[in-house]
Amino acid sequence: MNGQSAPRPRDRRRDQPIPLNRSLPRSRMARLVMKFGGTSVADIPRIRNVAAHVKREVDAGHEVAVVVSAMAGKTNELVAWCREVSPLHDAREYDTVVASGEQVTSGLLAIALQAIGINARSWQGWQLPILTSDAHGAARILDVNGAELVRRFKERREVAVISGFQGIHKETGRITTLGRGGSDTSAVAVAAAIKADRCDIYTDVDGVYTTDPRVVPRARRLEKVAFEEMLELASLGAKVLQVRSVELGMVQGVRIFVRSSFDRPEDIDPHGDPPGTLICNEEEIVEQQVVTGIAFSKDEAQISIRRVQDKPGVAAAIFGPLAEANINVDMIVQNVSADGATTDITFTVPAADYVRAGEVLAKAKPHIGYERLDGATEVAKVSVIGIGMRSHAGVAAQAFKALAERGINIRAISTSEIKFSLLIDEAYTELAVRTLHSLYGLDKA
Repeated sequence: MNGQSAPRPRDRRRDQPIPLNRSLPRSRMARLVMKFGGTSVADIPRIRNVAAHVKREVDAGHEVAVVVSAMAGKTNELVAWCREVSPLHDAREYDTVVASGEQVTSGLLAIALQAIGINARSWQGWQLPILTSDAHGAARILDVNGAELVRRFKERREVAVISGFQGIHKETGRITTLGRGGSDTSAVAVAAAIKADRCDIYTDVDGVYTTDPRVVPRARRLEKVAFEEMLELASLGAKVLQVRSVELGMVQGVRIFVRSSFDRPEDIDPHGDPPGTLICNEEEIVEQQVVTGIAFSKDEAQISIRRVQDKPGVAAAIFGPLAEANINVDMIVQNVSADGATTDITFTVPAADYVRAGEVLAKAKPHIGYERLDGATEVAKVSVIGIGMRSHAGVAAQAFKALAERGINIRAISTSEIKFSLLIDEAYTELAVRTLHSLYGLDKA
């Protein structure tokens, strides 16, 4: 931002400043997207509960589009069926099968809404349409047409119940799916298309916490989190939101509100400030903490390449084949060469890719010229995130000292402008998270 504060985000539909609180405007009708995940629609009683949440917003005068996931466990069942029929199945037919889970949910919710007097209809991704790339199983959204939804809001006050996770490839006319967690991305894309005031993501938790409450019981729910912070949290272990949905929200200026679907619908004021966490632009956060949250992931593996020739082109010879194999490399540490001829390079990969990464590097050994490969799978990555780090020095140094006092060895370090990550032995994960959470005062109200 070149040292200048950016202007407050503006409402794309009315060109008025967006309110800085989480509540919807009392003085006018608002437009909402409500997204419900698998646990929120796991059975018929929960679908009826979702219908009650939707009715609350409709009765308050809001225009509402709902995006739903498949019922809990259904997608896994459909995936298993595809694999049982043929391990090497056609990805296009796979998408046809797994997309049906959301279709069932959208139809059931529309029926539930009609039963309580709400005008509603279901929509599949191809009916809007939600146009995507042709990367079946992991398609990316290219465009969403929200014109018909908006027309029906105005003319019929009709609630749109949309199947998440799916779209259509325009050129082939084939159904596509967006990958795990894709319903979050569907919801944010729909919100951008209809210029919604807010996109509410209803989950089985009541917001984003400073860290996992199961590890740190004193973890606090955050009132607001900047898009950049949420991107880091989501990519580094927090499971509340899909990374692509946060990225899309940041690009499109869609305010995302994470809240619980298990709060009693009748206890919530549709015009008030319900419990939850608002994901928004940094400028909306008046008092910025130095550190916002601690994320961790145990799905990590470490690979060390010993006595590599210290010469130009070696890094490309190592990481080029890994990239071609679609293996994501995260933390990279290169030791200073003592003899000027050889060096050691250490990096991390997802634990699921550990064996395959070793095979790729073994095949590339003649081009790399290393002496041996060492590895470890019982490692964890602990990350400290906060936009306040931009203006505070010594934040990481405090962590190094605190962990050293607990006898926790750091294997590798990576940093960016608003976060740093530490690779440690997996056995010390919970101790490290609790130590850092307390160090930065995150357990204090």
